[in-house]
Amino acid sequence: MKNHFNGTNISLKIFSFFIIYYPLILIILGTILNLLTFIILCRTTFKNARKRPTIHYMRTIAIFDILILYGWNLDQYLERTIGIKMTNYSVISCKIFTFLNYFIYHVSAWLRVFICFDRYLSLSRLHRTWFSISKNVLILISFLMLSFILINLHIFPFVCYYENDQVNTESRYYTIYPMWDRVNLIIYNCLPFSFMIIFNSGIIYHLILLRRISTVRKTSRIQHRSISITLLLTTCLFFLMTTPVSIAYAYFSHRNEHILYALDSILYTYHILGFPVYFLTFREFRREFFKLITLYNCRKCKNLSTIHHDTPIKNVVNHLFIISDTSLK
Repeated sequence: MKNHFNGTNISLKIFSFFIIYYPLILIILGTILNLLTFIILCRTTFKNARKRPTIHYMRTIAIFDILILYGWNLDQYLERTIGIKMTNYSVISCKIFTFLNYFIYHVSAWLRVFICFDRYLSLSRLHRTWFSISKNVLILISFLMLSFILINLHIFPFVCYYENDQVNTESRYYTIYPMWDRVNLIIYNCLPFSFMIIFNSGIIYHLILLRRISTVRKTSRIQHRSISITLLLTTCLFFLMTTPVSIAYAYFSHRNEHILYALDSILYTYHILGFPVYFLTFREFRREFFKLITLYNCRKCKNLSTIHHDTPIKNVVNHLFIISDTSLK
């Protein structure tokens, strides 16, 4: 009985340790993987964004997937380790932190919608549309960011205030929670996922058509298929990993705190999966990654060989100069 009790105690300690430090693991791992994704998407194969404007969306998503880990995820880690919450630290930090969290969530979700839309257009139209021009894609991304700045702008004047020397995260004028969490469920989950399903259904339909048309080059079909598989997998993971926590905060925010933390962890895990998903399903991305690793190893070997081979030569040359100097004297 005692051994069973000790075993349970150890299991609880391990679980507690995992719950406390998992957000930090996500931050470290997510930052590295998303930075690596961004670097690969800036390499030779993907550098010409005029031909493939989808890359603009993918690069921006990689950046926002890093930022999202430094929001409520970081807040949870700070609260569990040193007892500080950015939303309760001061009114200014509360306003900025709350605004940025919702803003980053919304932009991140809708960038994924626009990728699906872009792929649908590239498969369904014979000629490039306005939405498929590189410059216009950057305009769309800027417009998207501006739209969500305006949607969440009410947080600055109305949300967070001092009450009895403490920061109140609510609003004096209206009930912000769970109302804004329910709005977030619509903006971050329901609408994006609905559009993703619509556009991905169109992508699948046109991929089937492409397969039947013999005039389309095989390489072109493979390229369309690989990136489309990536999008389909990303869409499924988006729904499975982000929707439960949004529903929980919108309708069950005062229930079991541990369940909410666990669901939060699943959501943030989704935002570090960009690299493994691209690596497994996107052949060009995988090839560029191996090129990057090979290049790094080649440079490392070259530097080592330079050090080993050049050092004796340099010593001989220096010795000759010393001899010549002494003979001149």
